[in-house]
Amino acid sequence: MRLDKFLKDTGIIRRRTVAKDLADANRIQIDGRQARASATVRPGQRLTLDLGRKVATYEILAIPERTPRKNEAEGFVRLVDEEIREDW
Repeated sequence: MRLDKFLKDTGIIRRRTVAKDLADANRIQIDGRQARASATVRPGQRLTLDLGRKVATYEILAIPERTPRKNEAEGFVRLVDEEIREDW
């Protein structure tokens, strides 16, 4: 599944265009490497998102076969680390 669609479907980012803009600005990494919006995500990978004041790292647990409902979306990723920048 594409990175931008995965972020939208799991509820990490609300809109796919926002996910694409973040990737184009080099603010998303997969396993420590810069990621494009079209990158394929797989279970076991770690996503790091630089959202400005907040930097969050997620582990991909599974890939949804279809767009999940809101209450199902939480089972696909796990928050590993979250940093709030005070100086931002």
